[in-house]
Amino acid sequence: MDPTLYVILDRAAARGRDLEEILEAALAGGCGMFQLREKAWPSGRLLPLAERLRGRCRRASATFIVNDRLDLALAVDADGVHLGQEDLPPRAARPLLRRGMILGLSTHSLAQARDAQAAGADYVAVGSMFPTDTKPDFELVGSDLVRRLRPEIRVPLVGIGGITAANVPEVIRAGADGVAVISAVCGAPDPAAATRSLLDAIRGARDIRGARDLTARRRPL
Repeated sequence: MDPTLYVILDRAAARGRDLEEILEAALAGGCGMFQLREKAWPSGRLLPLAERLRGRCRRASATFIVNDRLDLALAVDADGVHLGQEDLPPRAARPLLRRGMILGLSTHSLAQARDAQAAGADYVAVGSMFPTDTKPDFELVGSDLVRRLRPEIRVPLVGIGGITAANVPEVIRAGADGVAVISAVCGAPDPAAATRSLLDAIRGARDIRGARDLTARRRPL
């Protein structure tokens, strides 16, 4: 699992464009982790699409996660499942997962992130970093929450919500291991170019963070 850039495939954000084409473009742009997010279709209708997306990710050695639908994740042999605060709690979900499956959890506060790690989450998503039309009801927590969580969250910490190539450096410099995006890729005119721009911005911010941390370690007491 490489959460550097985690592209969430969402039909609503794609506005009628084919999710398989968006996946292909994001793979070409360098993304290695994907999530299928679908709030309207029942699992039976979603199954054929999930199988095709899963198959393409497997051929590309990319990680494929299913949002919310534990049954669907198991049915398509996904790499993992991502659950929100109102979904099946991790203590109930974890025993149902196959060995090695990834469990990701959405969190919106210090307490929720701590609980997610204690419950055995393989990564913790935290947001919303910035205002977003995709999840307008999300509480805006900002990158400061990432900064406060970083010293105690040992699993990958993923920022989510309203992230673009312009603002992603703020989230990475705050301590996030990576970011999850929906509209920034699914809604982009050129998803491959958008993916590359995000990755370039993330890498640049990591370089700055690394230089800053090195300077701090060298500073005399």
